[in-house]
Amino acid sequence: MSSKRNAQETYYESIKKQGYSRRDFMKFSAFIAAYMGLESTMIGQVAKALETTPRLPVIWEHFQECTCCSESFIRSDHPIVADIILDKISLDYTQTLMAASGHQAEAAKHDTMKKYKGEYILCVEGSVPMGDDGNYCCIAGKSAKDTLIEAAEGAKAIIAWGSCAASGCVQAAKPNPTKATPIHKIIKNKPIIRVPGCPPIGEVMAGVIVHVVTFGRLPELDKQGRPKAFYAKRVHDSCYRRPYYDAGLFAQSFDDQNAKDGYCLYKVGCKGPLTYNSCGTIKWNNGVSYPIQSGHGCIGCSEDGFWDFGPFYERATKLPGIEQEGVADDVGKVAAGVLAGGIAVHAASAAISKRKEVWSRIKRGKSNEENIES
Repeated sequence: MSSKRNAQETYYESIKKQGYSRRDFMKFSAFIAAYMGLESTMIGQVAKALETTPRLPVIWEHFQECTCCSESFIRSDHPIVADIILDKISLDYTQTLMAASGHQAEAAKHDTMKKYKGEYILCVEGSVPMGDDGNYCCIAGKSAKDTLIEAAEGAKAIIAWGSCAASGCVQAAKPNPTKATPIHKIIKNKPIIRVPGCPPIGEVMAGVIVHVVTFGRLPELDKQGRPKAFYAKRVHDSCYRRPYYDAGLFAQSFDDQNAKDGYCLYKVGCKGPLTYNSCGTIKWNNGVSYPIQSGHGCIGCSEDGFWDFGPFYERATKLPGIEQEGVADDVGKVAAGVLAGGIAVHAASAAISKRKEVWSRIKRGKSNEENIES
């Protein structure tokens, strides 16, 4: 590690300066290790990495987006999670959060790019418009495309925050007038972590950063370039309404009694069966609730092609990855059939048992009569 990095304070040193105690720090280490899917024995390694690793310099670019990714982060359930990005990493440039602006902001960014070439992390929020030679989005006199290419050239790795940067999202929806393009389709020579969601979960964002800090490498990614620790399971599989799906119990509309009773929302458009994310296990907005717990079905925002899936409130008739379950109607029929079959078997078993009991009593009665007569 270079001397310029050694001169930087570590994460733990920064955390202490902000007034957090050692106990707070260890709680955070346990908290983030759990969300990263690590065993409890790894908490010490996470804590040690944060204690000894100099803060990673970060440049955070904003292109075509609504800043919901940054907003999600600052509403994390743990105060240090937000600090990991906003304070505890050397956040050298972000148009949304830094105090400087104009020429001062651009000077800070270019100073970081020069001083930490090959070492800084480039975070990108938003898609890049490739139409009309990039003129749909210009910053400091440069197009978003030129800005991205320049910032990516010296980056150690790139994190594409949110579905806009990861897959194009609403800007790339048909007919895509600006030719909005995700980051991985522009930058081909750098490792890229895609962290989709509209927005992604704050704890997921922190977990990605802490993984890089702890292990010195990118997390294991799925075929879409998403961290498996957070995108390996379908929302459908971790949803607390899943037992109702399996039982064939569905809300038919958002205002019926079934919806009020917490029944499955598949028939009113929930895209949970085809969406991979942590929305069923990590609560949002300071741990208030899951989106589906709040009464709205999953809209599939972390999947490629989001916004072109079709209407949010029409159910999907094809469910990739769960063909063996079929559509909801079939699942309901099977569940009802199994239940009816179970009732019939139980009734038959009860009848047989009753008959055996009666014959047993008759036999005992005859035996008693024979004993009396003798």
